[in-house]
Amino acid sequence: MIRNPITDLNNKNIVAGFVSAILAIVGPPVLILEAAANGNFTTEQTIFWMFSVYFFGGIFSIVMPLLFRIPVVGAHSITGVAFLATVTAQFTFNELIAAYIFSSLIMLLTGYLGVFSKLMDYVPKEIIAAMLAGMITQYMVNFIISINQLWLVGGVALVAFFVFSKWVKRIPPMIAAITTGLIMLLLTHPLSSRGVEMAFVIPGIQTPEFNPVIFLSVSLPLALLILSNDAAVGIGALEQNGYRPPVSRLVSYSGIFSIITSFFGGQSANVAGMMSAICSDPEAGPKEQRYMGAVVSGVIILLFGIFSWKLVPFIEALPREFTSMLVGFALIGVFGNSLHVSFSKATMKISSAFTFIIAISNITILHISAPVWALLAGTIIAKYIENPSR
Repeated sequence: MIRNPITDLNNKNIVAGFVSAILAIVGPPVLILEAAANGNFTTEQTIFWMFSVYFFGGIFSIVMPLLFRIPVVGAHSITGVAFLATVTAQFTFNELIAAYIFSSLIMLLTGYLGVFSKLMDYVPKEIIAAMLAGMITQYMVNFIISINQLWLVGGVALVAFFVFSKWVKRIPPMIAAITTGLIMLLLTHPLSSRGVEMAFVIPGIQTPEFNPVIFLSVSLPLALLILSNDAAVGIGALEQNGYRPPVSRLVSYSGIFSIITSFFGGQSANVAGMMSAICSDPEAGPKEQRYMGAVVSGVIILLFGIFSWKLVPFIEALPREFTSMLVGFALIGVFGNSLHVSFSKATMKISSAFTFIIAISNITILHISAPVWALLAGTIIAKYIENPSR
């Protein structure tokens, strides 16, 4: 007999779903706006991007748990957006849509062919982590600068971050810091009213413009980041908490949902890493009912996407220093983990170091961006010079 999903709701999985959703909507939107600003996107294009990743990510997060009865949460990739922020200035909005489609097809084929584990083994995880750490180092530097510029707001937010890291672990410290910082900002700095009267923007299908450079420069590294930093983390969390997720099917569905998202202007709607970990944790209640936490998360994320036309102008009205602070809090955990993984193997110090340095350089050669050269150089050094398998 099929269980009624409504009867599986309880206080614990509702709280887990709420925390999971807040994790997706308090920091990453600012990073999307950062990437959009780097590419000189219009407000409408930015809203298309925001709407698509949250709306279809929310649908993914509702459909997949109900289909498989496991707490797999869907969202977009924050590490993917961090990467895109380094390349949006080099391509048009419509060219990037084509890049997203190619990236989604890579995910779909990876799942369909059942080669997820093999693909993740080919490029060492240490190299992917070093590339990611290098990409977001500048955001972390700006993070410290922004705290210095808004010392009262930043100082109180930083204290909240450390308090919730040490003593109140049920609420992610990033959420506590950003919420505290926003309250302090509203109390001490009047916000601009620019964009408050923004008219309703109807999402629509966008036309891709194919550029032969985008596959190597954008699509391939984006797919690797999503698969390694989101899908692998989320699936790993499910397995660690006693579930047996259908790996290939989840990766394939991530590709399918991401293709749909791409046509509306967003980069992905995929298995979410930390959010799936929150909803699958024993703290989320009885194991057979935790999937409803993912559904709750999905409903909140979907609503955020629907109202993105109102939320984008509000976020745009925030002071630049404060948005840099929000991005820093959103990425500090990713940055720390990436550094740890990057240099976790003594036999891969040189390859990881070169990967990190090239990624942070932000160079472009033959219209191919620094993250791609970082991956290429790091993988070659790791496999053919250091050869850690010996």
